[in-house]
Amino acid sequence: MGGKCPHRKVKKRRFSHKSARRSKFLLKGDDAVYENVCKPEEERKTLPLDEDLPGMGQYYCLHCDRYFANLSVRDEHFKTKRHKKRLKQMAGPAPHTQLDADLAAGMGMPDNGPKLMSM
Repeated sequence: MGGKCPHRKVKKRRFSHKSARRSKFLLKGDDAVYENVCKPEEERKTLPLDEDLPGMGQYYCLHCDRYFANLSVRDEHFKTKRHKKRLKQMAGPAPHTQLDADLAAGMGMPDNGPKLMSM
């Protein structure tokens, strides 16, 4: 008796399919989304019509960087746990940027101290 669950492989396949589906539309990084959220309302551009995006690109969630097919689907998305977590994340401190990563890895400007002798 016992052994692995027979449905385990199906579940893995289902999740891998979802991640491939999500990567169909290129998503912005957290730092790029944070910059857009911090902009004032006047600087944000109106959404142009785009046939390649769901809902002609008119129904967009700024915090999650997602497009929706219609207004009701977008409003349902606003009630989800995923969107609420994203709102909380974007309301906090700024996410790490590439400059932060470079400095942490020691790839920033070298600090060799003051020059003692000039040649």
